[in-house]
Formats: sequence, structure tokens, C-alpha cells
Amino acid sequence: MAIEIEQFMCRQDNFGVLMRDSGTGEVALIDAPEEAPILAAIGRTGWVPSRLFVTHHHGDHVAANLALKERFGLRIVGPEAEKDRIPGIDETVEDGSRIPFGGETIEVIATPGHTAGHVSYHLPGSKVVFTADTLFALGCGRLFECPPPVMFESLKKLAALPAATSVYCGHEYTLANARFALTVDPDNAALQARAREIEALRAQDKATLPTTIGAELETNPFLRWGDAAIRRHLGMENAADVEVFAEIRRRKDNF
Repeated sequence: MAIEIEQFMCRQDNFGVLMRDSGTGEVALIDAPEEAPILAAIGRTGWVPSRLFVTHHHGDHVAANLALKERFGLRIVGPEAEKDRIPGIDETVEDGSRIPFGGETIEVIATPGHTAGHVSYHLPGSKVVFTADTLFALGCGRLFECPPPVMFESLKKLAALPAATSVYCGHEYTLANARFALTVDPDNAALQARAREIEALRAQDKATLPTTIGAELETNPFLRWGDAAIRRHLGMENAADVEVFAEIRRRKDNF
């Protein structure tokens, strides 16, 4: 794998990510939740970022933008639709933008829902996607700025990526997500097994990420709107897919 990834905790439950192309040595940061843990990760790895890829404008993803820009002179890249709300932004991207990085290309996928301009960064050559607060392990982001059909379409895009794609999300929410998932998909043996694994990981204070698209398709109810067992459990056997998704999101909001 040409891309090396260093994942670490920031704030209370945010993930920070440094990625490095092993061939060229180029380094980038995905989001900037908090300066001190990012500096610690840079010191630990020796990977000094030249670019910061921002997924969306929320403060827990951009808090360290200006401090890091001043310290490293890095170039800040973020969604065109949120450029006025991202500190220090130098370059904007939108759905379909392609960004050279080391020996491969980053493909930008517009994934609005959590925010109206949220983007995800996909590296098809390395089979990696950074989904921040759109797709979580066993969950999806709250719909702060968009109605359910918008997030539904974004999740459909991510669900269509190759099953082997590694997914790096913005937060360590997996344990709570697993507990909710079991309330809407209680008979899913794969989900039951995964929930046990997650309990064990968190008991040891270990990260539950990355996940994969394949694992999410098997166990994440927010991608399983067509599953007959979930539909029966919800009493929505004949509902449209988007309606099933919206009901699962409504239940999670009140869980």
C-alpha cells in the first residue's frame, strides 16, 4: 500500500488522520480537530504535512486550521460550498474534483447531509475513503443542515464504493452506534458478532476504526434500508428506501 496512515484521537472523541505517500514522502492531514494531538502525531511519525484536507466547516474539524497553517505553511483545501466558513482555506473542491497526491489521485465525493457542503476524500488506488461525519462505523451523521433524502443519496454514493475500501470516520461513536443498531436489526448475526468485538476493543481503550464498506453493508442499519428483516421490524415492508432510512435516523436521534 503506497499510502501510510496514522490515526489518533483528538478532543474527546474526534479522530485525526495523517497520511503519507511512501513513494514521494508527501504528507497530508485530514481535518484539524485540535492542535496538540496533531503536533504530537507529527512529532511521533516525523510526517510534516504540506496540505490539510477539510471535510466540512464544523468547529471540531477546523479548530486548528490557522495554527497549523502558521506553523507549517500548509495549504488548506476544502469544499467550495463551505469556503466562507473554513478558516484559512486556500483551495476549494467539489463533487468530482481530482487532486494529485503522491503517486495517486484523490477523488472528491460530495456527501452533504450532516452539513450542506460536506465532502469525502476517496483514494481508489489505496482503497481508502475519509468520510468524516457522513458515514460512521455502524452509523451516519446527524442531519443538521439537510433533509433525509440528501443524506440518503450521499450514503448511496459511499455504499457503491468497492467492499474492500477502508473507511476512516470523524468520531469514535461505534459502541453507541452498535447498541442502537441492535434495536433495529436485532437478529443480524454479523452485527451481533461485531458488537461483541467493539465492546472488547473499547474495554481496552482501542479504536474501532477503520472499518470497511463491506462490513458496513453487512451491519450498518443506515446502509441497510432494503433489508427485509429491518423493514419487518420497523413495520415498513412496503415503504420507499428513503422512508426507511429516514425512520432509522429519526429513531437514532431519539435513542
